[in-house]
Order: sequence, then structure tokens, then C-alpha cells
Amino acid sequence: MDISMLIDKGGPVMWVLLGYSVVAVAIVVERLIHLQLLPKVNSGLDNLYTAEGKRVSPETAIAVGVKEAAEQGVKDLARVASRIGSEQLARMETGLRTLAWLGNTAPLLGLFGTITGMIKAFQVIEAAGGKVDAMVLAGGIWEAMVTTGAGLAVAIPILFLLHFLEGLVDKRAKSMQRVASMVIEQLPHAPEYSVSDQIKHGDSLAHAI
Repeated sequence: MDISMLIDKGGPVMWVLLGYSVVAVAIVVERLIHLQLLPKVNSGLDNLYTAEGKRVSPETAIAVGVKEAAEQGVKDLARVASRIGSEQLARMETGLRTLAWLGNTAPLLGLFGTITGMIKAFQVIEAAGGKVDAMVLAGGIWEAMVTTGAGLAVAIPILFLLHFLEGLVDKRAKSMQRVASMVIEQLPHAPEYSVSDQIKHGDSLAHAI
């Protein structure tokens, strides 16, 4: 049985789940491209203050912001790094909440389709006075179950890709945290209360991430 026939058998819920799939694929592709095109910072931080074209890496944004804050006499540089890091992180996480919503609601939507399908099947049995052919009943039940299977088929890849993207973002967040610590430590008058101290107190870039 082909996909078009399954969609036809499953009813309106199948079209909604198909829409879920299209939106999820669009978000995943866009996020992968966005994260891949973000400029990288090498381990030695040699290119920290350089921008590739018009794009600036999140690490560079933090480094420049902290440096400018230090030149302006700001004392709490770790908080500056946390604020800029949170802004950069929010940009990297754009769409992930929607992806999580799609992945979490797809199975429920599929179950809803199954329940409504089962209700219709039992209404047919009631209308026939209980004298229903077993094959007809079985056909109605499996058609109702199609939406549950479709909901799971949509949700599982979405959640897998969501965790994959979250892993990429988390990896970049740790790089941002490392750069923030190194930049503050390299300043002529680095504050005693550093990013590392804020990490211990749960009020840092890592906590914001």
C-alpha cells in the first residue's frame, strides 16, 4: 500500500502529520545550514577577533563585547559574557522549541486519530445491531491504527534530530564558555570573580545555556 492510500485511509489527521513532517524538515535543514555556516574559532584563538565575510562567530561576539566592556570600565565582565552568550545561544536555538513541540504532539495527534477512528468503527457495529463481518471490522480497526503508526513515524525522527541539533548547540556553547573565560583571564586587570567562579555558583554562560 502506497503513502497516498495510507493518507486517504487515515483521514484529516494524516494531512496534519504530513504538515508536521514538512515543517520539521524545513527547520532541521535550516538549522543545520545555519550552524554549519557559523565561523569556527581554532584552538589557539588566533582568529578570535576576525570575521569571515559578514558573519561573526559567537565566540568573537563574546570576545569583542567583553573587551569593549573592559575598556569602558565595566567590572562584572563575566556577567557581560553571560548576557552576550545568552543572546548568541538564543539565535542558535531558533526553531528548536517548535521542533520539540512537533515531536511531542505528533504521537498524541496520531492517538487522537485512532480514537476517533475506533469510535466510528463501533458506531458501525452498533448501527448493524452487532452483526458485522469480522473482515469489515478488522479493516476499520487497522485503518484507525494507521494514524498512531504515522504519529510515531513522524515523532521519532523529529526527536532524534532535535537531540542531534541540541548536541551541536551545546558543543558550541561550551566553546563560547571557554572563550569567555580565556578572554577575561587575558585582560590586564582581570576580575578575581571570574567566569569559572560564576559557573560554580550557577550564574554563568553555562547556566544560561
